[in-house]
Amino acid sequence: MTQEPNREIRAGEYVLGLLDGAEREAFERQMAGDAKLDAAVVRWQERLAPIDMIAPALAPSADLWQRIERGLGRAPAASPAAARRTALGARLARWWDNLWLWRGAAFAGAAAAILLSVGLVATLDRARRQPVMVAVLLTDANIAAAVVNTFADGRVELLPLQDIAVPQGRALEIWTLWDRAAGPRSVGLIDRARAVALRLDDLPLGADQLFEITVEPAAGSPTGRPTGPIVAKGLTARRL
Repeated sequence: MTQEPNREIRAGEYVLGLLDGAEREAFERQMAGDAKLDAAVVRWQERLAPIDMIAPALAPSADLWQRIERGLGRAPAASPAAARRTALGARLARWWDNLWLWRGAAFAGAAAAILLSVGLVATLDRARRQPVMVAVLLTDANIAAAVVNTFADGRVELLPLQDIAVPQGRALEIWTLWDRAAGPRSVGLIDRARAVALRLDDLPLGADQLFEITVEPAAGSPTGRPTGPIVAKGLTARRL
């Protein structure tokens, strides 16, 4: 049971560049024969790709370059006075240079960034799926027959709430009216009561806008205006 979490952790460390040379080579050899490990690496790369694209490039500090050069023997060693540290300073230096501490910190930071990005995406997705305005279309008997939902991204959909009888050779046409002077416009034609995306294109869309369903010929109204009986109608209202 612990193999899966360990695999994910090691894959995350590999993608974050936290494995040293020997560890990295050993991991890559293991990955070559472990399809699940390879898949875990791909998942981590996909998770971190958005963060990698927006992360600013950071130049190494002068102190870091000096440490690298000293490690390569290209810079003079520190003076004896500078080399002497107090016990407290030595403890702080050991803490600062603790590779596992920084691995954990980097891993925790990456995990927090991923959780934040996942949470943000989920929030945006929920907002995208929540209607901005709703119209409940009622029959003459004051029964809800359908709902029209409008969304912030311009999508408009009709969802039937009950079956609507459609005579043979006829269809249900959906209309909207935002200005009596302009008259109603057809925004959808269906052969039976079913969910459908409405075509408002560049038509206005606001509160107290009328939507209605009428029974028309199978090809739609021949006049471009409602000609058959009204099945249901209602006005849009802004969602709280």
